[in-house]
Amino acid sequence: MLKTLKNKWPIIALAGVSALSIVFVVTFLKTTDAFKPSEQVETESIIKAAANSPVLSLANQSAAQREAALGDLAQRLSGLEGDRARYMLATDYINQDQSDKALPLLEGLEGSYKDLAGYVLLRRAQAQSAIGQSEAAIATLNQLTQSYPDSTATAEALYKLGLPTAGLPANSALPDSQPVALPDAWAQLLQAFPSHPLSVNIAFRQAASLKPNDDAALPLLRQVAYHGLEHPQYTQALNRLTSQYSSALTPEDWEAIGFGYWETQNYAQAGEAYIKAPGSPRTQYRAARGKERGGKGREAVRVYQLLDKTFPEHPETASGLLNLADLQDDAAAIATLDSIIERFPDRAADALVKRAEILDELKSPDSAKQASASILSQYPASAAAANIRLKQANANAKNGDYTAAISWARPLVDAAPQDALAAEAGFWLGKWSLRQNQPDEARKAFEQVVRNHPESYYSWRSAIYLDWNVGNFDTVRSFQPELALPARRTPLPTGSFALQELYLIGHNQTAWQQWQTEFIDQKQPSVSEQFTDGLLRLGVGDNLDGIFMVSSLSWRELPEEIAEYEALRQTPAFWQAIYPFPYADLILGWAEERQLNPMLVTALVRQESRFQANIRSVVGAVGLMQVMPETGAWISDQIAEENYSLSQPADNVKFGTWYLDFTHRQYGDNSLFAVASYNAGPGAVSAWIEEKEFANADEFVEQIPYPETKGYVESVFGGYWNYLRLYDPAIAAKINAL
Repeated sequence: MLKTLKNKWPIIALAGVSALSIVFVVTFLKTTDAFKPSEQVETESIIKAAANSPVLSLANQSAAQREAALGDLAQRLSGLEGDRARYMLATDYINQDQSDKALPLLEGLEGSYKDLAGYVLLRRAQAQSAIGQSEAAIATLNQLTQSYPDSTATAEALYKLGLPTAGLPANSALPDSQPVALPDAWAQLLQAFPSHPLSVNIAFRQAASLKPNDDAALPLLRQVAYHGLEHPQYTQALNRLTSQYSSALTPEDWEAIGFGYWETQNYAQAGEAYIKAPGSPRTQYRAARGKERGGKGREAVRVYQLLDKTFPEHPETASGLLNLADLQDDAAAIATLDSIIERFPDRAADALVKRAEILDELKSPDSAKQASASILSQYPASAAAANIRLKQANANAKNGDYTAAISWARPLVDAAPQDALAAEAGFWLGKWSLRQNQPDEARKAFEQVVRNHPESYYSWRSAIYLDWNVGNFDTVRSFQPELALPARRTPLPTGSFALQELYLIGHNQTAWQQWQTEFIDQKQPSVSEQFTDGLLRLGVGDNLDGIFMVSSLSWRELPEEIAEYEALRQTPAFWQAIYPFPYADLILGWAEERQLNPMLVTALVRQESRFQANIRSVVGAVGLMQVMPETGAWISDQIAEENYSLSQPADNVKFGTWYLDFTHRQYGDNSLFAVASYNAGPGAVSAWIEEKEFANADEFVEQIPYPETKGYVESVFGGYWNYLRLYDPAIAAKINAL
């Protein structure tokens, strides 16, 4: 269970928040431990007040952009707003090496800005140190540790007090030469704030300074194992812990190690660790799955069978048995699948699909057909039934029998309207209805797709057939949608007062460190904790994991968690986290320079790298737009620019947008061909255009022979549509009106 926080603050508000959004926020809070019924009236007043906060509206601006406004607000306003303005402006000055201007703003601020009192003292010490007042800085740090011992700011103060020269700036590096005996301040830091990133770093470095098998390294490596998932050498610590101290580890240690290996995708090692962890459906499933992924099929079979014997009714067991069937011979697999059908009704359709595939391979087509018929009749709303219906519908459409295609697609849309395949089926249902000269039916189908699946690629395609001004494949390049980015921070659904305040004022790195001391049980986070973690990762530029943390909330299986997730995904905040706008100035600037639709460029960057500037693909593509080095060299010749680095975002986006403009020019500004070419290369796309017979662009997409490129095209244009519906007010209004 997550450690209960003494000070939980209900979420505040999004800029321009509507009355509907306020109602949602209160409703969502009722599902979290941040809310008590008696607090509802107070919560609504806080939300409304924050929505009108002039200071919070400046959080997303740069220091230069907001300096004058913050200065004015700091002078004019009192109370919380004035405190926020003073603290934000002072921090901006410190970061700009103008600490002399920061000190007057921070003077006495800890007395009124109580939620961030510890951080006020930390910033004061930082400013004092920067202007050479070392003794005053040390005194302020000591005042912080004594007056606010529980504040996460104290962790940073203890770290600085333990440095060889106390009072250094907050971002001072850990000395390369680690003393054998830790300074008292660092020992206190490790004890009081074990999950703080500075503690983890000290623990790792101290353990590394000790000889192999030194008993003093064991507690340090344990600390890294439990709290150091973000440490760059985390797996190195796990490897040393398991190889040198295996006999001293507890089952709980092995569970933490298994989780660490699992999260870093070292599945074979995870399987070995989970075998020694306390027995639970989760640990046994992962032990088996880890061994399976590590190529130890026979051992995996035994552990899957143990899972079934130990936890015969748990949902994790159903997943394990489905995996087990893949490792067995046909007869044993059919017996396992029959057991799933009998014992787990919610997974029976999945088991029937596997059973039908085996029977088909065994040349038992009649039995396979019976299995499919059972899926359709007994589990009509299942994903398996949706797959069967869509496959049959497409087969009929390919033969020109649109009446039959419609008869297969319509039950899918009616029986499983929320299934992801219903978006695809609904779109084609609309197109086939047009082929049958049924415009009213087509419109209903297209509207249903947009209404039920607004996030889908097929929603964009449907919007085009509804005659919305959203840009088509041949016009999207020149289409210039309205772009309205949120003026202020999205509130967090959980966390302490300090965390909420740090996040809302835009202090990303500090908020992230604060969160590390609050997010205790990362192995089994609640929905609100996982969403908060995703938002905070986005704040510090960990966009790949941040997007993943939010999007993977869809994997929840418990009814109460599904309900929480469904409520959350109805808000703009959820989708804005999945489709964020990092590097907005850079990407939008080059999109304008190249006369490219800015939302198309943003969607392509998101698909290529998830906005990770330092990412490199297995084939060597580099950076935000994944430019290959040889392509970069060719582009440098075209634009006569010799001095560049693809690992630098500015150069990468400059080169990537040039190439996207180039692919557009190659294909007469047809964005479908241009985007496909960006992924597959111009030679492949030109060959497809010449070889494939297709009546329209949608059919071309379906016939792209490279599965990766087909998925890429749908993802990029699906991303484009999501940026459009989230950040273009006119399109958002049309969707809401359906």
